[in-house]
Amino acid sequence: MANLKEIRNRISSVSSTMQITSAMKMVSAAKLKKAQDAITAMRPYSDKLTELLQTLSATLDADSGSEFAEQREIKNVTLVSITSNRGLAGAFNSNIIKETNRLIREEYAGKEVSVFAIGKKAADAFKKGDRVIANKSDIYDDLTFDNVAEIADLLMDHFLTNKTDMIVLVYNKFKNAATQEVMNEQFLPIVPMEGAEEVDTEYIFEPSKSEIVKELIPKSLKTQLYKALRDSFASEHGARMTAMHKATDNATELRDQLKLTYNKARQAAITNEILEIVGGAEALNN
Repeated sequence: MANLKEIRNRISSVSSTMQITSAMKMVSAAKLKKAQDAITAMRPYSDKLTELLQTLSATLDADSGSEFAEQREIKNVTLVSITSNRGLAGAFNSNIIKETNRLIREEYAGKEVSVFAIGKKAADAFKKGDRVIANKSDIYDDLTFDNVAEIADLLMDHFLTNKTDMIVLVYNKFKNAATQEVMNEQFLPIVPMEGAEEVDTEYIFEPSKSEIVKELIPKSLKTQLYKALRDSFASEHGARMTAMHKATDNATELRDQLKLTYNKARQAAITNEILEIVGGAEALNN
């Protein structure tokens, strides 16, 4: 009977876990719809603005170019590692941490690499190596453009004051609820579009092209960072919904197996009791 009690306890435990994972799946599904709509609506604007500024920046003379496009010898690199504050999202966070470590070991080996963490998981992963120069985990409490713009201003200031020579965003790009693509995207300096010098834009600029570029580049960089965070936010809920769906299915399968084991054990126990009763009755008759 002790064995049966143990199985009953396990069935109860698995059933409770199944209810929790099912509830988390539904919560993430509800949040995913809003996050997906936000990034889908924003992405065309962000991509077109970035393309326009890359094209214009490439056609500027060196003297009139923006300081954000200054190409320097790369000695110090800042990796903006964008994760979530919570786990239970499959490989969502671990993929970003792995890619950040790969960039440190391979792409920027021999250079001074620091990590600008956005998300508690990134801050926890890199704090041991004293690489974390900032932790902005609280941004997810109120993910608005104005709040993200403050972080972008801080990153731009790091570049302008020569604290870093290159800034790279590492984040999950949202494709669909089940698929996220790990991206490493150069934030600063701005990368001119290839062949942009040959493009005949047929634009009339008022005021001058250089003034427009200098005015719009900070806005473009803020939009780029906001898009990356929105991508990551949608990816997080998609990854968590998928992970909780699989966890619920696994818990359901385990619960069914335990119920089958319990029924077999209970049937065997009843059969043994009947045999003992019959054996005792026969012994009394003899």
